[in-house]
Amino acid sequence: MSTDRREFISGLGALALAELLGAAPRQPHFAPKAKRVIQIFCPGAVSHLDTFDYKPELLKRSGQPMPGGDKDVTFQGANGNLMRSPWPFVPCGQSGKHITAMLPHLAAHVDGMAFVHSMTTRSNTHGPACVAMNTGYVFEGFPSAGAWVTYALGSSNENLPAYVSIPDVRGIPPAGPANWTSGFLPAEHQGVSFNAAEPIRNLNRPAGLAESADTAARHFSGFLNAQHASRHPGDSDLQARIASYELAARMQLSAPEVSNLAAESKATHALYGTSHENPLLAAYARNCLLARRLVQRGVRYVQLYCASRASGVDGLLNWDAHKTLKADYERHLPILDQPTAALIQDLMSTGLLKDTLVLWTTEFGRMPTHQEGTLGRDHNPDAFTVWMLGAGVKGGAVHGATDDFGRRAVQDVTNVHEFWATVLHLLGLDYDKLSWYHNGINRRLTDVHGHVLKSLIA
Repeated sequence: MSTDRREFISGLGALALAELLGAAPRQPHFAPKAKRVIQIFCPGAVSHLDTFDYKPELLKRSGQPMPGGDKDVTFQGANGNLMRSPWPFVPCGQSGKHITAMLPHLAAHVDGMAFVHSMTTRSNTHGPACVAMNTGYVFEGFPSAGAWVTYALGSSNENLPAYVSIPDVRGIPPAGPANWTSGFLPAEHQGVSFNAAEPIRNLNRPAGLAESADTAARHFSGFLNAQHASRHPGDSDLQARIASYELAARMQLSAPEVSNLAAESKATHALYGTSHENPLLAAYARNCLLARRLVQRGVRYVQLYCASRASGVDGLLNWDAHKTLKADYERHLPILDQPTAALIQDLMSTGLLKDTLVLWTTEFGRMPTHQEGTLGRDHNPDAFTVWMLGAGVKGGAVHGATDDFGRRAVQDVTNVHEFWATVLHLLGLDYDKLSWYHNGINRRLTDVHGHVLKSLIA
């Protein structure tokens, strides 16, 4: 087949696929403040009481029974007395916001953060709660927030996925790919999972296949695939597979480039800590740097994990500190701190932060008491903290509050649906209009709920 004919057939295929798959950028409902999202997720349920939610009363009454808590039985059983954080909280920034002294690098960015201290969820089990935080539902099979965003806004690049999920080097989070699934949305909106340590699998051409033969076969199969897809327009799995093959061909050039962290300056690597003596911190740092390189090249939604699934030893691989909170968090907090702060600083320095929304999330909080017979904290779905920063966010804002001990959210209580309604609003999307008809009902990321948390918006 001649080169001209191959290019003609390839062009027909590309045009047909673009029309079928809606790969081009799409317009939001109204003028957006943010164009892209980086969502940092810390699986294992980060203790709000040892990070961002300062409770002086808990400090004063540590070691005493919690008032009204004598009959509290949580996920792993009975609870003991109130337990203060092992580390002091220090006032940070011009706002004087108190956060743990264990996050000195993130402390420098406190004035840009908008905190939600009254977050609640419907599950106290890691898998369903992780899925709920990422999809709005405790049951698997619903689209993730990244899938909804890319469905609504399309892709702003042709050579990389619109949605990338970056798992921690320690492994995938509880419930795994259910956290970045497309659910019942067209399958091309599922997140593509890879990190700095493990590039995209099966991407490169086999060593024994000539480039010319590979190109010719791809062009011809693209033409056939486009014809077949046009005869089956309702088959989103087929369309997604065709799109993935086309994207994979383009990514053979673009993916190695975006993953080439060696192209960054020594100063940038030092900022993130990519060569840190702690190999887990260095690995997370490289993932943070990869996240910046992805959004810089037009990836719409990046999900970045810090820690992984549960393990046989609580708190070893993630933030699930049931027994030895002090030792666990002295391992996890430094890993989170420097690279995350560097990512924020880098986004600021490159000008990306002005239209990038950064989210920090976890699945639920922890109890203000120690778990009976341990020096750890049990699960608490009734109160936890998340924060956002960047495009459209009112830096220094605080939404809601917990009680004196951080046991329950008591002021301006909110939930994951309102959190995502706010994120969609910042992206120029009306959460009430963003829906997909499935099994007899118009489904939304926010379910039947939702109010925008206006106190967080600049």
